[in-house]
Amino acid sequence: MTKISTDDLLYGYCNGIFPMADSSEGEIYWYSPDPRAIIPIDTYKPSKSLKPTLNQNVFEIAFNTNFKEVMKNCALPRFEDDETWISQDIIDSYHNLHKLGFAHSVEVYKQEILVGGLYGVSVGSAFFGESMFHKVPNASKVAFHYLMENLKQRNFKLLDTQFINDNVKRFGAIEIPKRQFMKILKDSISTKNKFID
Repeated sequence: MTKISTDDLLYGYCNGIFPMADSSEGEIYWYSPDPRAIIPIDTYKPSKSLKPTLNQNVFEIAFNTNFKEVMKNCALPRFEDDETWISQDIIDSYHNLHKLGFAHSVEVYKQEILVGGLYGVSVGSAFFGESMFHKVPNASKVAFHYLMENLKQRNFKLLDTQFINDNVKRFGAIEIPKRQFMKILKDSISTKNKFID
């Protein structure tokens, strides 16, 4: 499979599965890890080291104004010989989901230049974080901070980060059994909400 419909994506997220592309083959595979990584929304606090950056208003923040460009930047390799799971087909599929109001981006600008951001999918009161990028220090951390503030203000119940790794650990990610995740997921997607007005 190399193409995904918006119905496929929404069905997947509502059932605890998500797609990733194999960079060498271009094939898209579906995953449902056990245990599952989530970030508790209510207990999030910005790190002490980030607070000065937030207080100085170094960056401008926007939501959903440049979704496709955020995805393209997230797809770029982080290191030499690094592989990406975000193929052009993945970008196209999520951009279609964005046009339907389910996929969203948080963008960080400096002097009107996009320097960081993240994107993900929201269904009900669940947000499924997909990827982030930065071109200058702290830009992705700032994007994440504003994501969390938005989720808190709107009483979202779930922030899914899929796999545990050092990057999500620094934001407070924990692992929970898949069975527990599915219970939280069911409750979250059945609670109506809006990521942005």
